[in-house]
Amino acid sequence: MAQYLLGIDIGTSGCKIALFSLNGAVVCEEKEDYPVYYPKPGYVEQDPEEWWHAVCRGTKRLIEKNNIDNKEIIGIGVDGQSWSAIAVDKAGRVLFRNPIWMDTRSQVICEQLNEKIGEQEIFNLTGNLLKPQYATGKILWYKQKNPDVYQKTDKILQSNSFIVFRMTGAITHDISQGYGIHCFDMKKSAWDPGMAKSLGLDLQMLPELVGCHEIVGKVTPEAAEKTGLLTGTPVAAGGLDAACGTLGVGVIADGQTQEQGGQAGGMSICTETCCTVPNLIMGSHVVPGKWLLQGGTTGGGGAIRWFDEQFKFEEKQMNGEMGKSSLDLLNEACETVAPGSDGVIFLPYMAGERSPIWDEHAKGVFFGLDYSKTKAHLARAVFEGVAFSLKHNLDVAEEAGIKVKSLRAMGGSANSVLWTQIKSDVTQKPIEVPGSDTATTLGAAILAGVGVGAYDSFEEAVEKTVKVKRRHQPEASLKAVYTKNYDTYLQLYPSLKQMMHK
Repeated sequence: MAQYLLGIDIGTSGCKIALFSLNGAVVCEEKEDYPVYYPKPGYVEQDPEEWWHAVCRGTKRLIEKNNIDNKEIIGIGVDGQSWSAIAVDKAGRVLFRNPIWMDTRSQVICEQLNEKIGEQEIFNLTGNLLKPQYATGKILWYKQKNPDVYQKTDKILQSNSFIVFRMTGAITHDISQGYGIHCFDMKKSAWDPGMAKSLGLDLQMLPELVGCHEIVGKVTPEAAEKTGLLTGTPVAAGGLDAACGTLGVGVIADGQTQEQGGQAGGMSICTETCCTVPNLIMGSHVVPGKWLLQGGTTGGGGAIRWFDEQFKFEEKQMNGEMGKSSLDLLNEACETVAPGSDGVIFLPYMAGERSPIWDEHAKGVFFGLDYSKTKAHLARAVFEGVAFSLKHNLDVAEEAGIKVKSLRAMGGSANSVLWTQIKSDVTQKPIEVPGSDTATTLGAAILAGVGVGAYDSFEEAVEKTVKVKRRHQPEASLKAVYTKNYDTYLQLYPSLKQMMHK
């Protein structure tokens, strides 16, 4: 009998579900979309029940369409987007749409707490600055601005733990998602009662912390009926999407670095010690005893998706005739423009920006336009602007003494050979590309595989499952043009910040 592992990824634009053999090969996969809601400025929400319904539809279709014997699925891992604050009551009902990682409604609350407690004291314990994008402020927003929800809340769940709860009935909070709540002691991987009290957080609302590969429950009969899974299938706690993706590209040793190109962008540097850096993000890896120093940006693949939706014009008509994807056509257009986009520079701050500037008021900008510029110049500038945001985060890490020799790319943008090469040329670092589209779901599946004993260790799991498909070397001759544009990139935001805030 064959043996498979199922990985489920709760992303921002949709969920991905993939079935893997034990050697990491993709057996089959499905994707389901769901909406993002923008009810007010600074408010960005999703409905966790829509996540769950998408998981049920996608999983059932994957099993039925591909004639999968559900007895052969030996474990399930779930990863999810960061910094959720899913309020559920004692019956497990969702009380409010979840403010996602782009939501900044708690800005004033966070500012008040930083002044009251001390920004440095919070950072010293948690390794992270208290910013409204994190889960902490969202929980306290319920408390201050929506007390009816807060009073009914029994537990606060994360994106992956909510799906695990729906599958198994288990209430948990995995270690890699601990960093989103600022009473998490980063070095001890434990909730800190003193800081919780100072912040005004109720520790009773925070679930038990568990290891990411720990089997926390089994698929219930009710969940089995909705998903097509077998009752009793083991389910691991899972983890943060970026951390699972980092595992899924084989980044598990000190100094190895993942480059993320999904809806959001950024990087994750694996460290064997808790190396905190102001303005970056520190979190526990899904691999025990390891940490991830991360840079998280709002403008990754989402920026080019926005550009494609707004500017594709003839590409939209040509797509059906030529049988090419929008990304293929954008790549071809970008290749007609010289590196440096003839001076056009793009700030990819399309939903404010996270690290390293942490400014919810930051705006996207095209700079350097004149009558000679074309849509292709703008497209290439978007590619390069996202690469500059990656370099900005890497530079902050390296200025703090963290050395990065090479990167491993993941996410949909890694499918673009041109875009990946641009990132290599801008950062002047080699980039390797394993299975980019499935890195995150593979990482979640590996957690389940280690949890059920299919692999004896994470090292064995990576050796068996992660295969590099493509390598990029930086072009030294392009360093000068990109350095010039990057310097302008760094000057644009400080120059425009005051106007952005107006």
